[in-house]
Amino acid sequence: MQGQITTRAGTGDEVPDDPPVRRLSPRGRALRVVVALAGVALLLAGTLVGQDDDFPFGPFRMYATADRLNAPVHDTRLHAVDASGRHLQLTDTQTGFRRAELEGQLPRIEQHPELLGAIATAYHRRQPDAPRLVRIDVVVRLLALRDGRPTGAYTERTEATWRAR
Repeated sequence: MQGQITTRAGTGDEVPDDPPVRRLSPRGRALRVVVALAGVALLLAGTLVGQDDDFPFGPFRMYATADRLNAPVHDTRLHAVDASGRHLQLTDTQTGFRRAELEGQLPRIEQHPELLGAIATAYHRRQPDAPRLVRIDVVVRLLALRDGRPTGAYTERTEATWRAR
C-alpha cells in the first residue's frame, strides 16, 4: 500500500492516509474542454447528416426506424453447388462470413460477383475434405407479412452468382 499507515487514537485499526489531491493545470483543463467540445460537435454533425457507417458519431438508424407491418422481410442466404452436384445452403459456421457482413457488402458483390470466390476459399479451409464448390448464389428471400406476422409466403431472387473456373 502506498502512503503512510496511521492509527486512530483508541481504535487500534490501521487506516491508510488519503492520497494527495492533484489538480489539473490550466492547460490540461483547456485540453479536456476542447476534446469534449469536439466530441459534442462530431455527435451533432453525425446526428444531422451522418449514416450508419459514421457510428459512433452518426445515428445507428437500424434501431431508430421501423418498417411497415406489411413490408416484406429480407432474408439473405448463400446457396451453393459442390462438385458432386449437391445443393447446400452455406452457414456462417461453414464459411466464417456472417450474414450481416454479406448484406453490408451486397452492393459490391452485385457489381463484382467474383468476390464470392473468397467465400468458397473460406469454406474449403474449414471443410478441407468436402467437395469443391463450383457455384455460389446470393439469394434474397422476401418473406411476406400481414399485420407484422409471417404469412408463410415468400419469393426469392438471386442477386449475384459466382462460378468456379
